[in-house]
Amino acid sequence: MNKSIIKLLATLSVISASVGANAVDITGAGSSFIAPVLTKWAEAYKKTSGTSVNYASIGSGGGIKQIREKTIDFGATDGPLKGPDLEKDGMVQFPAIVGGVVTVINVPGFKPNELKLTGEVLAQIYSGEVDNWNAKEIAALNPGLKLPDQAITVVTRSDSSGTTNIFTDYLTKSSKKWADSVGSGTTVKWPAMSTVGGKGNEGVSANVTRVKGSIGYVEFAYAKINNMTTTQLKNADGKFVSPSLAGFKAAAGGANWSSTPGMGISITNQPGAASWPITGGTFILVYKNPTDKVKAAETLKFFEWAFKTGDDIATGLEYVVLPDSVTDYIAKNVWSSVVTK
Repeated sequence: MNKSIIKLLATLSVISASVGANAVDITGAGSSFIAPVLTKWAEAYKKTSGTSVNYASIGSGGGIKQIREKTIDFGATDGPLKGPDLEKDGMVQFPAIVGGVVTVINVPGFKPNELKLTGEVLAQIYSGEVDNWNAKEIAALNPGLKLPDQAITVVTRSDSSGTTNIFTDYLTKSSKKWADSVGSGTTVKWPAMSTVGGKGNEGVSANVTRVKGSIGYVEFAYAKINNMTTTQLKNADGKFVSPSLAGFKAAAGGANWSSTPGMGISITNQPGAASWPITGGTFILVYKNPTDKVKAAETLKFFEWAFKTGDDIATGLEYVVLPDSVTDYIAKNVWSSVVTK
């Protein structure tokens, strides 16, 4: 990405001059959505800088809790905090990566991306109204496809989850009934009687793999790593699309990150024939006036490195990297407000 970020950060005194003398290990926690790419970034950064970035994939809610308790150097959440909450907490927030949440199924006989679903039918499945794979609502979307007479088990997150926030935001936009009765958030009261919970994207992936007839939602990297069967979804333009990096890019292409305090925008159900409808970002939380300013400087240095050097790692895992214009904005308008010395 844009190398001018380095000069800009130096000008703004974001990176402490003392950091380079000795490696300073930093810790973060939160979103399991970002965990696959952040882990790879951390491994590469360790080789380059000698600094260890220790990250705990505990869910977005856990990340917010720990950063508020000041037990970590940065938190990560897919459910961004609102401007007033950031002001109250004395924190800043910025997006680090964009990815896709995908629906995964464990139904024998289906090929990857063979089954078609819509947001409306998905909401009916997760509400328990559609509870069998041969239901007429699913059959109407899949003419000619042999659907089994098998009960549906819905798999959800059992922890406070930004992935859940992205998924339920999409369901809320797709179904008025869901919006009125359940809504969106990092935690919701799941209506379906057949609900099975799992902790983290890891737990949902494991449960879908284990339970026959199940359906779940995970960040796309988990579906790839675990060789899971994904489905098509109908997007805002009425096109059935399969999950792909191109689809995530299309959805993120028109995102106006600076339009909201804390950059916490929703990019689910974006227009565009190629757009994947359940696309979202992971946001990083740091304090404006941190207790340990050296570690704060190293945290920003790590993400500056990731923005500049981590593109190939991210795209290899099917994440969308932020464009230079966004990372420049983050450096000028977000990192500049963090006191690092």
